[in-house]
Amino acid sequence: MDVLACLKRVPETGAKIVLTDDEMGIDTTNLGFTMSPHEECAVEEAVQQVEAHGGSATAVTLGPEEATEQLRTALAMKCDEATLLETDGEEWGPRGTASAIAAAIEERGGAEAFDLLLFGNESADQANYQVGVRVARELGVPCVTGIKDLDVEGETATAKREVSGGEEVYELDLPAVVTVKEGINEPRYASMRAKMQARRQEVEHVAPEREDHRGTFEKVRLEAPEGDEGDAEVLGEGPDAVPAVVEMLREDVEVL
Repeated sequence: MDVLACLKRVPETGAKIVLTDDEMGIDTTNLGFTMSPHEECAVEEAVQQVEAHGGSATAVTLGPEEATEQLRTALAMKCDEATLLETDGEEWGPRGTASAIAAAIEERGGAEAFDLLLFGNESADQANYQVGVRVARELGVPCVTGIKDLDVEGETATAKREVSGGEEVYELDLPAVVTVKEGINEPRYASMRAKMQARRQEVEHVAPEREDHRGTFEKVRLEAPEGDEGDAEVLGEGPDAVPAVVEMLREDVEVL
């Protein structure tokens, strides 16, 4: 079984986002980057499926040269190959990203080059929920989203999606696209030895052609979310603080 896992380089989860002076981008000077969490699960699922059925796991991302770091993390997690669809660092929209990924797959032989194509359900930064679906459409293969359980037997994949009060079960003929959510597995921790070995592995670089899908939309500016920087009030120390704590709780109950 040959499996493709698509991932994205995103700012560290929980990091404070600072905008550039012109409010058109994010100031990355002091910002760390990581692999988008849902896509980390997609990488782990790809590796687990290959461990169970044999074959190879390939990681791919579209992004700047710096995204090689996230691809090497995927290699350290036991992916066999990695491909960087290298850009100048400017954010591509979901249509452009999907077109570039689909074109790269076509270059490798089309949808039949992989039995299973795994995506995160949504990226941690843009959360567009679109790339996996658009790739499936361009390749003409079935797609199911929001999956937290996946089994493959022969030429069929059984995918389960959690819903209120139960779950939905889907059967898909392979090749197929599946977008997964956190909780489908527990991503492995790459050991230091695995990370060192990954640094010696080759990462394929491809220069994708960007299609103009922007249409009539124009980015005006970005807005950073308001921070919660409320003052902290010290009610006391040790047992002497108990009456003040009780009184505060009573006030909160009365408000509710």
